[in-house]
Amino acid sequence: LLQMRQEFTYPQATAVFCSPLRRCTQTAQLLYPGANPIILDGLKEYFFGDFENKTPVELENHPVFSRWIAGENGLAPPFGEDPADFQRRICATFKKLCDGLLKTGTAHSVVVTHGGVLMALLAAFGLPAAPMHEWLTPAGTGFVLRLEPTIWLRGQKCEVFALAPTAPKEDALPEERRLWKELEDTEYL
Repeated sequence: LLQMRQEFTYPQATAVFCSPLRRCTQTAQLLYPGANPIILDGLKEYFFGDFENKTPVELENHPVFSRWIAGENGLAPPFGEDPADFQRRICATFKKLCDGLLKTGTAHSVVVTHGGVLMALLAAFGLPAAPMHEWLTPAGTGFVLRLEPTIWLRGQKCEVFALAPTAPKEDALPEERRLWKELEDTEYL
């Protein structure tokens, strides 16, 4: 993550919102040193109950796992979070967050949370509309959203318009790659 921060440009933020779990708070501090993240419990990762910290191979013979992973309605991992409750929790949190941004006029903010939370939120609120699995991104990456008041107030949707972080910083490229980039950028008549 530190190497990515050196090589890429992360969005600027006047407000950083974060899941309370340590891997997110640490990520927020690494990417936005000196920021004082606003912790939102509703951004916590899905609670997997008995499935927590187990691989699909370890769970392949569990009587509930295959039905749960297939998305059977009303089925949760033993002692885990109900998927509908998870969806309600994260969506309610995101709605409050967006309403607060519009109310305060906060123009640049960042949400540091878990991959599953991001995918579920973008499936619910993202434009263009796409299923959850299409919003998968590697760790340390995400998307830049535009919160347009009219669109939000009419349909509670956000425009997803860029990946984050953006392209490598020029000075972070190795010398031979910088020279190659100069050749690529040269216009020939």
